[in-house]
Amino acid sequence: MAAKSGTNWFAIWISAAVVVLMVAVGAIVVWMNNAATAPAESPASASIDETTGAIRLGEGPDVLETWVDFMCPYCGQLEASWGETISEQVSAGEVTLEVYPVAILDRYSQGTEYSTRAANAMYCVAEDNADAAYPFMNLMFENQPKESTEGLTDEEIISFAERAGSTGAADCIADRTYADFVEQTTAELPGGGTPAVELNDETLNWQAPAEQELLPRLQ
Repeated sequence: MAAKSGTNWFAIWISAAVVVLMVAVGAIVVWMNNAATAPAESPASASIDETTGAIRLGEGPDVLETWVDFMCPYCGQLEASWGETISEQVSAGEVTLEVYPVAILDRYSQGTEYSTRAANAMYCVAEDNADAAYPFMNLMFENQPKESTEGLTDEEIISFAERAGSTGAADCIADRTYADFVEQTTAELPGGGTPAVELNDETLNWQAPAEQELLPRLQ
């Protein structure tokens, strides 16, 4: 006698469940990929280029770009040797300084991610009060911590921001609002190391005196 044939509903439901699960997993993968490639939240300020991450200081015809990590000792040396000359040129209307705060030395701050915190703070200050950005940067380098230390605390960074004239950046600094933006800017660092210095898209030797390397090239 032939066996009675019938619909195997159990197999059908299992197959349907597998299809639904695969669709769901695919949707999650697409969402994660889109989230990973989406632009980071950028500071809202006329002095900040949302595409490149540059903080513009001054309005001179020559454009001097510097990529700095606030824990980088060589960046501190650049500020010590070139800082006064650059400031004079910016104040005289000869140079537009574009600062890119980056974070390549988080691994040297005992887990506090100081480089990211400091770079984030620079963006927070520039967004809150563009005029406070330059003096804040100067204060950060004047009080630069050494590598392999925890770096400055958020409270200390906030105090420097307030001294520089930024009274509304505290929450942004504490929350690391632009940490992802810092990461995005760091990924575009030319040459992979700090400091990097370019004048009108020409790479400069920051280890040479500014009077020799920078000033003769200004228009």
